[in-house]
Amino acid sequence: MMVHTLSRTRTALLAAAVAAGMFALGAGRAPSLAATSNPSDLDRSMLDYSFLRAGSEFYKQVDDQTLLDGAVAGIKKTIQSKGGDATHVQPLKAMGSKSADLSLLNQELQAADIAYGKTVGERQIAYGAIAGILDSLHDHWTVFMTPDEYKSLNQNLEGGGFPGIGIVIDTDPDSKSLLVTQVIAGGPADKAGLQPGDIVLTIDGKTTQGLSVSDDSKLIRGKPGTSVELVVQRKGQTSTLTMNITREFIHEPSVLSRVLENNVGYVRLLVFGATTGEELTKALDDFQKAGVKGYVLDLRYNGGGYLNAAVDVASKFIPDGPIVSIDGRQKPFTTINAEATAVDVRPLAVLVNGYTASASEITAGAVQDDGAGVLIGTKTYGKGEVQTIYPLPDGSAIKITTARYLTPSGKDINTIGIKPDIEVADVKPADIGNVLNDTQLQRALAFIHDQIAAGNSPSGAPGASSGTGSTPAAGQ
Repeated sequence: MMVHTLSRTRTALLAAAVAAGMFALGAGRAPSLAATSNPSDLDRSMLDYSFLRAGSEFYKQVDDQTLLDGAVAGIKKTIQSKGGDATHVQPLKAMGSKSADLSLLNQELQAADIAYGKTVGERQIAYGAIAGILDSLHDHWTVFMTPDEYKSLNQNLEGGGFPGIGIVIDTDPDSKSLLVTQVIAGGPADKAGLQPGDIVLTIDGKTTQGLSVSDDSKLIRGKPGTSVELVVQRKGQTSTLTMNITREFIHEPSVLSRVLENNVGYVRLLVFGATTGEELTKALDDFQKAGVKGYVLDLRYNGGGYLNAAVDVASKFIPDGPIVSIDGRQKPFTTINAEATAVDVRPLAVLVNGYTASASEITAGAVQDDGAGVLIGTKTYGKGEVQTIYPLPDGSAIKITTARYLTPSGKDINTIGIKPDIEVADVKPADIGNVLNDTQLQRALAFIHDQIAAGNSPSGAPGASSGTGSTPAAGQ
């Protein structure tokens, strides 16, 4: 089973924010539709399929009349958006059987195609009808996605990439030159010996001083197989280093990690994607080798992703017992338990805010209910519903709310959110991860340091702390 939530904010990678959404993906897809060479037949089959799925899979009972009214409204809206007169589109009255209602719907689509197909487009009319059906359910997360929208969603969750050398960059506040804040393990920069904290003075002979992160990105990026020359100043060294690095296609990470002062492992999840579980496993393995004494899991501005990724993440900190329960119309109440993959117990602080949603809230709620750690920050978004995506043959898709989820203790957090154990006011997005300015992270470190000093594991009292760090700004 998969949950998927999208947030409107992510760490800027490649000098551009990557949009994720807020919704949850349920397990299993409905039977796929067969493509047809006849566009009209395909439009009709996609509309029929969407009508049936909305009626049977939506987590609340819905009648055919509501769906028919929605389809008519969607067709009218589409025609009007193209400047057409939709007053002649006829209302439909449910006949009391699915087959009869589908026949009415097909007749309506055919009539609309004849009257408006040349000016509006037959496919657009079908899209309008499908969107109208889903809009009739009055559920914010139940929507139609065009092929471009569905493709973008998949890229965000399945893990995109970019041609570069595998670093996350920012601007050094002192020199105003390019600062390397993260080096992606196994990437070209890592193999060349580039390290976090290095200052890149020039890129192919051009100074980085005074350049924006976006400008630096343009200089570093290029076709895979080509090389870029960096002149690097390393802290504590008087001489510079010159590195010629060959660009590769870099997988865009969903997990950023580093060890902070006093051996605290900090890991920030950008999205709960297809590779998040294995990326987190690698980060935690590295933490174990480094001898970390505590963990900070940063879920701020993470709108979520796949449910199985949330279970994977929570299972790293919860040895056994329930992670989440799913309650839907079509399937019996289901509880998903931890996967027996937990790392050694260490003090754990989970950072949350109002943009921590859905899959992120599943992880946060599980940690809080289990007592595996404490939540620090502000109340989470409150997205407690699961959506299932049903792909359509032309590359579009429909997304339907099919269930709700509950935390291990049975709490329904939808529209309510999760209240943190320790409340600390929000910080600016640009300050996230920068210990000098990130007061929520400072509070998390204080809690962990107090736990370490007291010889405790998951629970304890807060304290005070200091440290250094920088916010990853752009991946190259």
